Amino acid sequence: MSRFKNEVMHLQAHVKTLRLCSLALLIVVLLMGAGWWNAPRDLTIHVPPDLRSGSTRKWWDVPPESVYAFTFYIFQQLNRWPTDGEEDYSLNIQSLSAYLTQGCQSFLQTDYEQRRRSGELRKRVRGLYEIPGRGYGDDPDMRVKVVSNSDWVVTLDVNADEYHGTEQVKRALVRYPIKVVRQDIDPELNPFGLALDCYNGAPQRIAVPAGTSPATRTSDRPLGDAS
Repeated sequence: MSRFKNEVMHLQAHVKTLRLCSLALLIVVLLMGAGWWNAPRDLTIHVPPDLRSGSTRKWWDVPPESVYAFTFYIFQQLNRWPTDGEEDYSLNIQSLSAYLTQGCQSFLQTDYEQRRRSGELRKRVRGLYEIPGRGYGDDPDMRVKVVSNSDWVVTLDVNADEYHGTEQVKRALVRYPIKVVRQDIDPELNPFGLALDCYNGAPQRIAVPAGTSPATRTSDRPLGDAS
């Protein structure tokens, strides 16, 4: 009887051990589940546009080329008035608000009101594009100045064309120094995690190349230019 009693006790101890192991595994699974539940569902990784060579970066690092591409894309969309500047400019400020700081939105809204009152927007069609030979790849050190891990100054050399009906009323070659900041507060509306903080100084006119038609040499100011 003693041998059978010892066998029963041994089996009971084994069952107890298995129960403790099962409980420990359950706790581990719950902890892993909690970690998975609290993990970010989306992670933005900034990859340089030129993929001919490998690149190793920290996940939170934003390379200058990505900052430049973001800045030019948003700024170009902001300055695209396909039908009527009086409606399109205001609509652009609203639709791109997730990509603008509060201060920049206020500045652009004031600029819009001033232009509307002076008649510079009604029936105006506007487009903005990069001046050939003055993009990021042509002089990257000049195009993006890294102020900190969360602040940059981007220099855009662009050509802004405006039309009233079929008549071209402006061709302005302008250099815009634009402040960009990290603003990763709403990935649903702004997956880039960056925002324009408007200008880091007054925009400057670029000298018109020789041979340009005199009709395009206009004193009409570009967007945001105080002159």
